[in-house]
This record gives sequence, structure tokens and C-alpha cells, in this order.
Amino acid sequence: MSNGCGAPAQGGTIDAGTTETVLEGKVVSDGTPVGGAFVRLLDSTGEFTAEVVTSPEGDFRFFAAPGSWTVRALHRTGNGQADVSASGPGVHAVEIAVA
Repeated sequence: MSNGCGAPAQGGTIDAGTTETVLEGKVVSDGTPVGGAFVRLLDSTGEFTAEVVTSPEGDFRFFAAPGSWTVRALHRTGNGQADVSASGPGVHAVEIAVA
């Protein structure tokens, strides 16, 4: 099934030894995973870079370049964001609480 925007499938696992820089995490509300949230990746200047929709389990993933990023979640139950410093290749965990 194609989602039309070329975003990777959400969920699953990535080998922690990957040579790519991966920002991966979960969107939660009061500790409960939030499916169907829009998650946006913003670069260090605040420019929009990419967007994905969380899996039913609240999971999201971006393949990005090393650097400083803001990951912002928008959902009907609320919004939230997290700043991530991805110094190099590997999986960088992010959790975003929406309220």
C-alpha cells in the first residue's frame, strides 16, 4: 500500500548498528500510544522537512542527516514536541507527549 508521499512504513525495528541516522519514537497521551498523529520533522532553522503519520501503536520513524532536529506531533487530543541532537549514524530514540 502506497501512502503517496514516499514516507517509510512506521513500526517494526531497525538494527541499532545501522549506518543511517534514524529518528525513531512514539507519540503518547497520558502514557497511552497515540495512533494517527501527524509527526513533523523540522530542521535546526525550524524549516519543515518531512511528515509521517503514527502507526496504531504510536510509532514513527524518520531517516535524517546528523544534526539538530525538532520533532513535532499534532493530534486531535493535543500537540507536543521534542528536540533531538543526532550526532551521527544510529537510532536516536524520541518520545513525544501530546496534551
